[in-house]
Amino acid sequence: MSTLSRPPEVKSNIRRVAILFSGGPAPAANAVISTAATAFLRNNIDVIGVLNGYSHLLEYSPSHPLQEDRDYLRLDLKTLKRTRNRRGIILGTARANPGKLIGGPDDMKNPERNAPLRTVYEALSSLEVDALISIGGDDTLKTANKFKMFQDQLPQGSRRIRVVHVPKTIDNDYTGIDYTFGYFTAVEVIGSEIRNLIADAEAGRSYYLCETMGRSAGWLAYGAAIAGEASLVISVEDIVGKYRGEEEVKDEATGRTHKRPVMNVDEIVQRIIRTMLAREREGKEFGVIVLAEGLAELLPYERLKGIKIDEFGHISIASVNLGKTFAKLVAAEYQKQTGRERKVTGLQLGYEARCAPPLAFDVLLGSQLGVGSYRALVEAGKDGVMVSVSGQLKLNYIPFEDLVDPKTLVTLVRFIERDSDFHSLARFLETYVTD
Repeated sequence: MSTLSRPPEVKSNIRRVAILFSGGPAPAANAVISTAATAFLRNNIDVIGVLNGYSHLLEYSPSHPLQEDRDYLRLDLKTLKRTRNRRGIILGTARANPGKLIGGPDDMKNPERNAPLRTVYEALSSLEVDALISIGGDDTLKTANKFKMFQDQLPQGSRRIRVVHVPKTIDNDYTGIDYTFGYFTAVEVIGSEIRNLIADAEAGRSYYLCETMGRSAGWLAYGAAIAGEASLVISVEDIVGKYRGEEEVKDEATGRTHKRPVMNVDEIVQRIIRTMLAREREGKEFGVIVLAEGLAELLPYERLKGIKIDEFGHISIASVNLGKTFAKLVAAEYQKQTGRERKVTGLQLGYEARCAPPLAFDVLLGSQLGVGSYRALVEAGKDGVMVSVSGQLKLNYIPFEDLVDPKTLVTLVRFIERDSDFHSLARFLETYVTD
Protein backbone atom coordinates (compact mmCIF):
# COMPACT_ATOMS: atom_id res chain seq x y z
CA MET A 1 0.00 0.00 0.00
CA SER A 2 1.26 3.50 -0.89
CA THR A 3 2.13 5.67 2.09
CA LEU A 4 -0.50 8.16 0.87
CA SER A 5 -3.23 5.59 0.29
CA ARG A 6 -6.11 5.08 2.68
CA PRO A 7 -6.33 1.68 4.43
CA PRO A 8 -8.05 -0.94 2.26
CA GLU A 9 -11.44 -2.38 3.19
CA VAL A 10 -11.03 -5.43 5.40
CA LYS A 11 -13.30 -8.47 5.25
CA SER A 12 -14.99 -9.06 8.58
CA ASN A 13 -17.85 -11.09 9.99
CA ILE A 14 -18.85 -8.07 12.06
CA ARG A 15 -21.89 -6.44 10.52
CA ARG A 16 -22.98 -4.17 13.33
CA VAL A 17 -21.07 -2.70 16.29
CA ALA A 18 -22.35 -0.90 19.36
CA ILE A 19 -20.44 1.89 21.12
CA LEU A 20 -21.14 2.64 24.77
CA PHE A 21 -19.72 5.24 27.17
CA SER A 22 -20.01 4.74 30.93
CA GLY A 23 -18.93 6.62 34.05
CA GLY A 24 -17.75 10.20 34.48
CA PRO A 25 -17.11 12.42 31.44
CA ALA A 26 -13.63 13.13 30.09
CA PRO A 27 -12.35 15.61 27.49
CA ALA A 28 -11.90 14.04 24.02
CA ALA A 29 -14.60 11.43 24.66
CA ASN A 30 -16.17 12.41 21.35
CA ALA A 31 -12.85 11.95 19.56
CA VAL A 32 -12.93 8.29 20.59
CA ILE A 33 -16.59 7.80 19.65
CA SER A 34 -16.34 9.71 16.38
CA THR A 35 -13.17 8.10 15.03
CA ALA A 36 -14.24 4.61 16.07
CA ALA A 37 -17.62 4.99 14.40
CA THR A 38 -16.12 6.53 11.25
CA ALA A 39 -13.61 3.69 10.91
CA PHE A 40 -16.39 1.08 11.02
CA LEU A 41 -18.68 3.02 8.68
CA ARG A 42 -15.92 3.32 6.09
CA ASN A 43 -15.66 -0.46 6.17
CA ASN A 44 -19.43 -0.74 5.58
CA ILE A 45 -20.19 -1.83 9.17
CA ASP A 46 -23.29 -0.40 10.87
CA VAL A 47 -22.73 1.54 14.10
CA ILE A 48 -25.15 1.80 17.01
CA GLY A 49 -24.51 4.44 19.66
CA VAL A 50 -25.95 3.24 22.97
CA LEU A 51 -27.32 6.16 24.97
CA ASN A 52 -26.56 6.76 28.66
CA GLY A 53 -24.25 3.88 29.44
CA TYR A 54 -25.82 0.58 30.43
CA SER A 55 -28.97 2.16 31.89
CA HIS A 56 -31.29 1.60 28.90
CA LEU A 57 -29.86 -1.84 28.15
CA LEU A 58 -30.72 -2.92 31.71
CA GLU A 59 -34.32 -1.82 31.19
CA TYR A 60 -34.74 -4.12 28.19
CA SER A 61 -37.27 -6.95 28.05
CA PRO A 62 -39.28 -8.49 25.21
CA SER A 63 -42.22 -6.39 26.37
CA HIS A 64 -40.02 -3.27 26.60
CA PRO A 65 -37.81 -3.37 23.49
CA LEU A 66 -35.10 -0.83 22.79
CA GLN A 67 -36.25 2.16 20.77
CA GLU A 68 -34.17 4.22 18.37
CA ASP A 69 -33.53 7.82 19.50
CA ARG A 70 -34.70 6.96 23.02
CA ASP A 71 -32.27 4.17 23.89
CA TYR A 72 -29.77 4.28 21.03
CA LEU A 73 -28.75 6.18 17.91
CA ARG A 74 -27.79 4.96 14.47
CA LEU A 75 -24.54 6.76 13.84
CA ASP A 76 -23.65 7.88 10.32
CA LEU A 77 -21.10 10.20 8.76
CA LYS A 78 -23.58 13.10 8.77
CA THR A 79 -24.29 12.65 12.49
CA LEU A 80 -20.58 12.50 13.24
CA LYS A 81 -19.69 15.64 11.29
CA ARG A 82 -17.19 17.76 13.23
CA THR A 83 -17.74 15.91 16.50
CA ARG A 84 -14.11 14.97 17.14
CA ASN A 85 -13.36 18.18 19.05
CA ARG A 86 -16.82 18.68 20.52
CA ARG A 87 -17.02 18.92 24.30
CA GLY A 88 -19.29 16.66 26.35
CA ILE A 89 -20.37 13.17 25.29
CA ILE A 90 -22.61 12.79 22.25
CA LEU A 91 -23.95 9.49 23.62
CA GLY A 92 -24.42 10.68 27.20
CA THR A 93 -23.31 8.55 30.13
CA ALA A 94 -24.49 6.86 33.35
CA ARG A 95 -23.09 4.72 36.16
CA ALA A 96 -25.47 1.77 35.85
CA ASN A 97 -23.51 -1.40 36.64
CA PRO A 98 -24.75 -4.74 35.26
CA GLY A 99 -21.88 -6.60 36.94
CA LYS A 100 -22.40 -5.31 40.47
CA LEU A 101 -23.67 -8.68 41.78
CA ILE A 102 -20.62 -10.56 40.50
CA GLY A 103 -17.92 -10.66 43.18
CA GLY A 104 -15.87 -13.49 41.72
CA PRO A 105 -15.82 -16.18 39.00
CA ASP A 106 -18.17 -18.50 40.94
CA ASP A 107 -20.91 -15.85 40.94
CA MET A 108 -20.94 -16.00 37.16
CA LYS A 109 -22.71 -19.38 37.35
CA ASN A 110 -25.47 -18.00 39.58
CA PRO A 111 -28.55 -17.10 37.44
CA GLU A 112 -29.69 -14.46 39.91
CA ARG A 113 -26.32 -12.75 40.03
CA ASN A 114 -25.65 -12.85 36.30
CA ALA A 115 -29.21 -11.78 35.38
CA PRO A 116 -28.26 -8.12 34.66
CA LEU A 117 -25.47 -9.28 32.34
CA ARG A 118 -27.93 -11.58 30.57
CA THR A 119 -30.30 -8.63 30.14
CA VAL A 120 -27.52 -6.58 28.53
CA TYR A 121 -26.64 -9.52 26.28
CA GLU A 122 -30.27 -9.98 25.20
CA ALA A 123 -30.69 -6.24 24.65
CA LEU A 124 -27.67 -6.05 22.34
CA SER A 125 -28.68 -9.27 20.63
CA SER A 126 -32.09 -7.76 19.89
CA LEU A 127 -30.24 -5.09 17.89
CA GLU A 128 -28.24 -7.82 16.10
CA VAL A 129 -24.99 -6.41 17.44
CA ASP A 130 -21.84 -8.42 16.71
CA ALA A 131 -19.36 -6.41 18.81
CA LEU A 132 -19.34 -3.93 21.69
CA ILE A 133 -16.90 -1.08 22.24
CA SER A 134 -16.90 -0.17 25.91
CA ILE A 135 -15.46 3.24 26.83
CA GLY A 136 -15.00 3.96 30.52
CA GLY A 137 -13.02 3.77 33.72
CA ASP A 138 -11.84 0.84 35.81
CA ASP A 139 -15.38 -0.09 36.87
CA THR A 140 -16.46 -0.13 33.22
CA LEU A 141 -13.49 -2.33 32.40
CA LYS A 142 -14.63 -4.72 35.15
CA THR A 143 -18.08 -4.78 33.54
CA ALA A 144 -16.63 -5.44 30.08
CA ASN A 145 -14.62 -8.37 31.45
CA LYS A 146 -17.66 -9.80 33.24
CA PHE A 147 -19.74 -9.44 30.08
CA LYS A 148 -17.13 -11.45 28.18
CA MET A 149 -17.01 -14.07 30.95
CA PHE A 150 -20.79 -14.37 30.87
CA GLN A 151 -20.66 -15.14 27.16
CA ASP A 152 -17.85 -17.65 27.66
CA GLN A 153 -20.31 -19.93 29.48
CA LEU A 154 -23.12 -19.67 26.93
CA PRO A 155 -24.05 -22.82 24.95
CA GLN A 156 -22.08 -23.47 21.81
CA GLY A 157 -23.65 -21.79 18.81
CA SER A 158 -25.00 -18.81 20.79
CA ARG A 159 -24.56 -15.33 19.37
CA ARG A 160 -21.14 -14.00 20.35
CA ILE A 161 -20.76 -10.28 20.97
CA ARG A 162 -17.06 -9.55 20.97
CA VAL A 163 -15.89 -6.91 23.44
CA VAL A 164 -13.13 -4.32 23.21
CA HIS A 165 -12.56 -1.72 25.92
CA VAL A 166 -11.13 1.80 25.62
CA PRO A 167 -9.66 3.18 28.89
CA LYS A 168 -11.11 6.46 30.11
CA THR A 169 -10.36 8.41 33.28
CA ILE A 170 -8.97 11.87 33.88
CA ASP A 171 -7.45 10.27 37.00
CA ASN A 172 -4.94 8.49 34.67
CA ASP A 173 -4.70 5.53 37.08
CA TYR A 174 -5.08 2.76 34.50
CA THR A 175 -2.72 -0.17 34.36
CA GLY A 176 -1.65 -0.83 30.78
CA ILE A 177 -1.55 2.69 29.37
CA ASP A 178 0.81 5.61 29.96
CA TYR A 179 -1.83 8.33 29.64
CA THR A 180 -5.59 8.31 29.28
CA PHE A 181 -7.41 10.67 26.94
CA GLY A 182 -8.57 13.83 28.70
CA TYR A 183 -5.86 13.71 31.37
CA PHE A 184 -3.76 16.56 29.98
CA THR A 185 -6.83 18.72 29.33
CA ALA A 186 -7.96 18.19 32.92
CA VAL A 187 -4.46 19.00 34.19
CA GLU A 188 -4.44 22.20 32.14
CA VAL A 189 -7.89 23.31 33.37
CA ILE A 190 -7.19 22.59 37.04
CA GLY A 191 -3.64 23.91 36.80
CA SER A 192 -5.00 27.17 35.38
CA GLU A 193 -7.45 27.43 38.27
CA ILE A 194 -4.64 26.86 40.76
CA ARG A 195 -2.64 29.68 39.17
CA ASN A 196 -5.67 31.98 39.50
CA LEU A 197 -6.06 30.98 43.13
CA ILE A 198 -2.39 31.70 43.84
CA ALA A 199 -2.88 35.28 42.62
CA ASP A 200 -5.99 35.56 44.78
CA ALA A 201 -4.20 34.08 47.80
CA GLU A 202 -1.26 36.46 47.37
CA ALA A 203 -3.58 39.46 47.23
CA GLY A 204 -5.30 38.45 50.47
CA ARG A 205 -2.35 36.80 52.25
CA SER A 206 -4.34 33.59 52.53
CA TYR A 207 -4.29 29.90 51.60
CA TYR A 208 -6.43 27.61 49.49
CA LEU A 209 -6.63 23.86 50.11
CA CYS A 210 -7.73 22.41 46.80
CA GLU A 211 -9.16 18.91 46.63
CA THR A 212 -8.73 17.49 43.12
CA MET A 213 -10.13 14.36 41.52
CA GLY A 214 -8.10 11.20 41.82
CA ARG A 215 -9.85 8.54 43.87
CA SER A 216 -7.24 5.80 43.65
CA ALA A 217 -4.00 7.49 42.65
CA GLY A 218 -2.42 10.93 42.54
CA TRP A 219 -1.75 11.48 38.84
CA LEU A 220 -4.24 14.32 38.41
CA ALA A 221 -3.36 15.99 41.72
CA TYR A 222 0.36 15.84 40.95
CA GLY A 223 -0.04 16.97 37.35
CA ALA A 224 -2.24 19.92 38.30
CA ALA A 225 0.03 20.89 41.20
CA ILE A 226 3.13 20.87 38.99
CA ALA A 227 1.43 22.77 36.14
CA GLY A 228 -0.31 25.16 38.55
CA GLU A 229 2.79 25.88 40.68
CA ALA A 230 1.17 24.77 43.94
CA SER A 231 3.12 24.96 47.21
CA LEU A 232 2.51 21.31 48.17
CA VAL A 233 0.69 18.26 46.84
CA ILE A 234 -0.34 15.21 48.88
CA SER A 235 -1.89 12.03 47.51
CA VAL A 236 -2.58 8.46 48.61
CA GLU A 237 0.93 7.42 47.53
CA ASP A 238 2.33 9.75 50.19
CA ILE A 239 0.50 8.11 53.11
CA VAL A 240 3.40 6.03 54.39
CA GLY A 241 5.57 6.05 57.51
CA LYS A 242 4.38 8.46 60.17
CA TYR A 243 1.52 9.59 57.92
CA ARG A 244 -0.06 6.12 57.94
CA GLY A 245 -1.84 4.19 60.66
CA GLU A 246 -4.45 1.47 61.19
CA GLU A 247 -7.82 1.24 62.86
CA GLU A 248 -9.88 -1.76 63.86
CA VAL A 249 -13.25 -1.98 62.18
CA LYS A 250 -16.17 -4.24 63.05
CA ASP A 251 -18.25 -5.72 60.23
CA GLU A 252 -21.85 -5.30 61.41
CA ALA A 253 -23.06 -8.16 59.20
CA THR A 254 -20.62 -10.82 60.44
CA GLY A 255 -19.50 -9.36 63.76
CA ARG A 256 -15.88 -9.89 62.75
CA THR A 257 -13.22 -7.23 63.06
CA HIS A 258 -10.44 -6.32 60.69
CA LYS A 259 -7.86 -3.58 60.36
CA ARG A 260 -7.95 -0.93 57.66
CA PRO A 261 -5.24 1.57 56.75
CA VAL A 262 -5.93 5.18 57.65
CA MET A 263 -3.99 8.38 57.35
CA ASN A 264 -2.65 10.15 60.40
CA VAL A 265 -4.69 13.32 60.09
CA ASP A 266 -2.68 15.20 62.72
CA GLU A 267 0.61 14.51 60.91
CA ILE A 268 -0.85 15.66 57.57
CA VAL A 269 -2.01 18.89 59.21
CA GLN A 270 1.48 19.38 60.71
CA ARG A 271 3.07 18.81 57.29
CA ILE A 272 0.88 21.53 55.77
CA ILE A 273 1.71 23.91 58.64
CA ARG A 274 5.43 23.33 58.06
CA THR A 275 4.97 24.36 54.44
CA MET A 276 3.15 27.54 55.48
CA LEU A 277 5.85 28.48 57.99
CA ALA A 278 8.62 27.74 55.50
CA ARG A 279 6.94 30.05 52.99
CA GLU A 280 6.67 32.78 55.61
CA ARG A 281 10.43 32.58 56.16
CA GLU A 282 10.73 33.21 52.41
CA GLY A 283 8.46 36.25 52.73
CA LYS A 284 5.40 34.47 51.29
CA GLU A 285 2.23 34.63 53.38
CA PHE A 286 0.08 32.81 50.85
CA GLY A 287 -0.15 29.60 48.84
CA VAL A 288 -2.19 26.76 47.39
CA ILE A 289 -2.06 23.21 48.75
CA VAL A 290 -3.38 20.35 46.58
CA LEU A 291 -4.95 17.23 48.10
CA ALA A 292 -6.02 14.21 46.03
CA GLU A 293 -9.65 13.28 46.76
CA GLY A 294 -8.67 9.65 47.33
CA LEU A 295 -7.29 10.67 50.70
CA ALA A 296 -10.91 10.79 51.86
CA GLU A 297 -11.09 7.00 51.77
CA LEU A 298 -8.17 6.90 54.22
CA LEU A 299 -9.93 9.06 56.78
CA PRO A 300 -10.81 7.37 60.09
CA TYR A 301 -14.37 6.02 60.04
CA GLU A 302 -15.46 8.52 62.67
CA ARG A 303 -15.05 11.19 59.98
CA LEU A 304 -17.01 9.17 57.40
CA LYS A 305 -20.23 8.60 59.31
CA GLY A 306 -23.32 9.23 57.18
CA ILE A 307 -21.43 9.28 53.87
CA LYS A 308 -23.29 7.53 51.01
CA ILE A 309 -21.89 4.49 49.18
CA ASP A 310 -22.48 3.99 45.42
CA GLU A 311 -23.20 0.85 43.35
CA PHE A 312 -19.49 0.05 43.09
CA GLY A 313 -18.96 0.19 46.87
CA HIS A 314 -17.22 3.58 46.80
CA ILE A 315 -17.93 6.29 49.36
CA SER A 316 -19.32 9.55 47.99
CA ILE A 317 -16.08 11.50 48.10
CA ALA A 318 -17.78 14.74 47.10
CA SER A 319 -19.86 14.51 50.29
CA VAL A 320 -16.74 14.29 52.47
CA ASN A 321 -15.45 17.68 51.26
CA LEU A 322 -11.84 16.95 52.08
CA GLY A 323 -10.60 20.45 51.29
CA LYS A 324 -12.98 22.15 53.73
CA THR A 325 -12.33 19.51 56.40
CA PHE A 326 -8.57 20.11 56.31
CA ALA A 327 -8.97 23.87 55.91
CA LYS A 328 -10.65 24.08 59.33
CA LEU A 329 -8.03 21.86 60.94
CA VAL A 330 -5.11 23.76 59.39
CA ALA A 331 -6.49 27.20 60.26
CA ALA A 332 -6.97 26.15 63.89
CA GLU A 333 -3.52 24.58 64.19
CA TYR A 334 -1.83 27.57 62.54
CA GLN A 335 -3.42 29.93 65.06
CA LYS A 336 -2.45 27.59 67.90
CA GLN A 337 1.21 27.52 66.83
CA THR A 338 1.67 31.16 65.82
CA GLY A 339 -0.96 33.10 67.76
CA ARG A 340 -2.04 34.62 64.43
CA GLU A 341 -5.02 34.03 62.19
CA ARG A 342 -4.60 32.96 58.59
CA LYS A 343 -7.55 32.52 56.26
CA VAL A 344 -7.59 28.98 54.85
CA THR A 345 -10.31 28.12 52.31
CA GLY A 346 -11.17 24.61 51.14
CA LEU A 347 -12.27 24.07 47.53
CA GLN A 348 -13.16 21.09 45.33
CA LEU A 349 -11.72 21.16 41.80
CA GLY A 350 -12.25 18.71 38.99
CA TYR A 351 -15.83 18.59 37.74
CA GLU A 352 -15.29 21.70 35.65
CA ALA A 353 -12.45 19.90 33.83
CA ARG A 354 -14.41 16.82 32.71
CA CYS A 355 -16.16 18.44 29.73
CA ALA A 356 -13.61 21.14 28.89
CA PRO A 357 -12.62 21.62 25.23
CA PRO A 358 -9.97 18.94 24.62
CA LEU A 359 -6.35 19.84 24.02
CA ALA A 360 -4.79 18.70 20.75
CA PHE A 361 -2.84 15.88 22.41
CA ASP A 362 -6.00 14.42 23.95
CA VAL A 363 -7.75 14.57 20.57
CA LEU A 364 -4.78 12.75 19.02
CA LEU A 365 -4.76 10.13 21.78
CA GLY A 366 -8.54 9.71 21.76
CA SER A 367 -8.56 9.38 17.99
CA GLN A 368 -5.93 6.65 18.02
CA LEU A 369 -7.79 4.77 20.75
CA GLY A 370 -11.03 5.07 18.76
CA VAL A 371 -9.45 3.83 15.55
CA GLY A 372 -7.62 1.23 17.64
CA SER A 373 -10.93 -0.29 18.74
CA TYR A 374 -11.81 -0.79 15.07
CA ARG A 375 -8.40 -2.23 14.25
CA ALA A 376 -8.55 -4.56 17.26
CA LEU A 377 -11.91 -6.01 16.20
CA VAL A 378 -11.67 -5.96 12.40
CA GLU A 379 -7.99 -6.11 11.52
CA ALA A 380 -6.70 -8.15 14.47
CA GLY A 381 -9.85 -10.17 15.22
CA LYS A 382 -9.53 -9.55 18.97
CA ASP A 383 -12.03 -10.19 21.74
CA GLY A 384 -11.71 -9.30 25.43
CA VAL A 385 -8.89 -6.76 25.08
CA MET A 386 -8.24 -3.19 26.13
CA VAL A 387 -6.83 -0.81 23.53
CA SER A 388 -3.69 0.98 24.70
CA VAL A 389 -0.98 3.14 23.14
CA SER A 390 2.70 3.67 23.84
CA GLY A 391 5.53 5.70 22.32
CA GLN A 392 4.45 7.42 19.13
CA LEU A 393 0.82 6.34 19.66
CA LYS A 394 1.68 2.73 18.89
CA LEU A 395 -1.36 0.51 19.40
CA ASN A 396 -1.32 -2.35 21.87
CA TYR A 397 -4.11 -4.80 22.71
CA ILE A 398 -4.00 -6.01 26.31
CA PRO A 399 -6.11 -9.04 27.35
CA PHE A 400 -8.59 -8.39 30.15
CA GLU A 401 -7.04 -11.16 32.24
CA ASP A 402 -3.80 -9.15 32.42
CA LEU A 403 -5.67 -6.19 33.91
CA VAL A 404 -8.07 -7.87 36.34
CA ASP A 405 -7.51 -9.84 39.54
CA PRO A 406 -8.64 -13.41 38.68
CA LYS A 407 -10.16 -14.00 42.14
CA THR A 408 -11.98 -10.73 42.79
CA LEU A 409 -12.36 -9.55 39.15
CA VAL A 410 -11.25 -6.12 40.35
CA THR A 411 -9.09 -4.05 38.02
CA LEU A 412 -5.52 -3.25 39.05
CA VAL A 413 -4.79 0.39 39.91
CA ARG A 414 -1.65 2.11 38.60
CA PHE A 415 -0.16 4.26 41.33
CA ILE A 416 2.56 6.85 40.97
CA GLU A 417 5.79 5.09 41.84
CA ARG A 418 7.22 6.63 44.98
CA ASP A 419 10.58 8.31 44.38
CA SER A 420 10.11 7.96 40.62
CA ASP A 421 11.20 10.89 38.49
CA PHE A 422 7.59 12.05 38.12
CA HIS A 423 6.99 11.83 41.87
CA SER A 424 10.26 13.61 42.60
CA LEU A 425 9.44 16.43 40.18
CA ALA A 426 6.73 17.75 42.50
CA ARG A 427 9.07 17.55 45.49
CA PHE A 428 11.70 19.55 43.59
CA LEU A 429 9.25 22.28 42.61
CA GLU A 430 7.20 22.74 45.78
CA THR A 431 8.25 24.71 48.89
CA TYR A 432 11.20 22.96 50.51
CA VAL A 433 10.47 21.54 53.96
CA THR A 434 12.64 19.29 56.11
CA ASP A 435 10.28 16.46 56.93
